[in-house]
This record gives sequence, C-alpha cells and structure tokens, in this order.
Amino acid sequence: MSEKKYNPRDTTLELVSRKDDLDPFSSEDGDLRAVMSCGHAVSPESLTLWCRSQLDQGIYKFKCPAVGEGTKPCNKLWSYEEVRRLADLSVSEMSYFEENMARLAAADFCDIQLCPQCNTNMERKDLSNLCVECTICTADKKTKYYFCWQCRRKWKGRGPRSDRCDNDGCANKDLELLQMCPTISLPAVEGVTSCPSVRACPTCGMRVEHNQQHCKNIHCPRCQVTFCYLCLKLKRDCNQTSSPYKICLGGVVPRQTSIPVWVRK
Repeated sequence: MSEKKYNPRDTTLELVSRKDDLDPFSSEDGDLRAVMSCGHAVSPESLTLWCRSQLDQGIYKFKCPAVGEGTKPCNKLWSYEEVRRLADLSVSEMSYFEENMARLAAADFCDIQLCPQCNTNMERKDLSNLCVECTICTADKKTKYYFCWQCRRKWKGRGPRSDRCDNDGCANKDLELLQMCPTISLPAVEGVTSCPSVRACPTCGMRVEHNQQHCKNIHCPRCQVTFCYLCLKLKRDCNQTSSPYKICLGGVVPRQTSIPVWVRK
C-alpha cells in the first residue's frame, strides 16, 4: 500500500509545509501537512495512527494530543467527518472506524452483548440478572431462549441470578483478574510499593491499568472520570486529604471484590 499524501491541488484543505504536530520526530522536510480545525498540522498517516490507537483503547471521541499553550495538550475535539477527510481513510479503514465507533457509542448508553446462538446484539435491561432472553431466537424457535450474560452460553439452572449460571466454568473473568493480578509499585508516588496492577473504575467498572508513571490519578477512557488508583475515590475527593504524588490518608485500598455497575445518565 502506498504512503498517504495530500494532493497539493486540493483547494478544500489548508495545506502547509511545516512539521507534523502529531509526530515528535517530524521536521520541516517540505512534505505537505493539513491544518486541523484546532490549528495543528497533521499528515494523513500520523492522524490515522493516532485515531486508530485511540479507538483500540476504547476511545471513540478523538481529541488533539498536540501541545497547546505552554505544555498542556490541545484536547480540541475533532469530528469524525474531519478525521475521515484529513486522514484520507480508505474504504476498509472507514468500515473499521465506523463499526467500532458505533459499538463503543452504544456501550456508553446500554449494556450490550452478542447472543451466542444468533450473534444478534442484545441489550440487558436488568443489570443484576445474568439470565437474558434473546427475543430473536425465541421468535425463531417458538420457545423461550435464554443465555448467560457472563459465559455467553445457553442458560443452565434456575434464574434470575446475579453470580453465575450452572454451566461449568461460568465465572466473572474480570473479577478473577482483579483478585489474581500481580502487584506493582508507583515510583513517582511517595510510599507506594505494592498496589494491584489492575483496577475496576469505581464509576463504570471498566478494567484499567496504571502505567507506573506520573501521579496516582488515572482517567477512565469509557466514563471520562478521573479517580485515584490507590484509594479509588474521585480525584477531587482524594485531593482534599492528600496530594497526587503522596500515598492516600487511608493507604492503598485492597483488591476489589466486586465490580461497580455503571448507572448511565
């Protein structure tokens, strides 16, 4: 596949000959870059790679990571239409982006899982019940069809239940990981030598990991809430009794034994 390049005769784009603001190793080499709505210059390759990396992390709202005023990131929100145009996305890339963006956007507002029988996206309305009816399979088979939200197999045993069905091996894998994951240290945070390497976001329950750099606070890519990785309080609450680079007043919260259910607003 040939390298993406802008057409110098394309008058619909503002093209400049300056360094790529998304590529720290770029220089003013004469290649044309397009100016985004935020004012930063990008190449189609760097824009594609950045947005693809965000999408693969579960982030479907693309913000400019380039340095703005001082040392703060720009954080200007780009529309998908702008990204699609200036990243010069191919048909296959557009398909990948749009399918994953739709899936992630839907997950923001409802609990969705594929039915193991027909592969239809099903919404779970009762978040405390793992026994879910697939209305498509029920209509096709003329009999009720239920599957387990947790192990994604045909439901076995009594219901409703919130812990597991009677299928062998049915277990909450995320919860098992929270309880079995190794520990890490946070070198930048004074006094923290042992902390679970995986946490569940206290707001939405998404599994997150600390990169062991910078302060103890972490930003959840799904619910966009910033919380303390050590005490699991919201950043604003933790900061009332501690600083970002010091251990919390109550120390490190032990491994989580449950995963919060995200009440979407």
